[in-house]
Amino acid sequence: MSTISPETALVYTMVTVSASDDHMTDTELTRMTGLVGYLPAFRGYNIERLRTDTETCTQLLQSEEGLDAVLGLIEEAMPETHYDLVYALACEVAASDSNLTQEELRLLEMFRHYLDVDRLTAAAIERGIAARQKTVD
Repeated sequence: MSTISPETALVYTMVTVSASDDHMTDTELTRMTGLVGYLPAFRGYNIERLRTDTETCTQLLQSEEGLDAVLGLIEEAMPETHYDLVYALACEVAASDSNLTQEELRLLEMFRHYLDVDRLTAAAIERGIAARQKTVD
């Protein structure tokens, strides 16, 4: 049995990416809240837990083995069939403020390798998210 729920693992994924550059932007937080509000993966998740899960994840990340611990919890909580969803949410938050930092890019690569998301799947996810970020001016 996992120590966190799959929904909490998805929140941890988004928080980890948002916090990777030591600054969680309003845009990233807004995107996270929006994703929790409309994605089917969060259907059974109580949105009132979002703040608590965010704070818990942030505290875990600040511990000595923080990132490894969080990645382990995410991997443990999510079925392998949903690793693409984890990667997609990580990419979604990273792209939300239209400014991918080196830290975010490294973390996305870590997620991809840690969860063994193949290159073709990763490229498709990244391309879809890039398309959604476009504006029509």
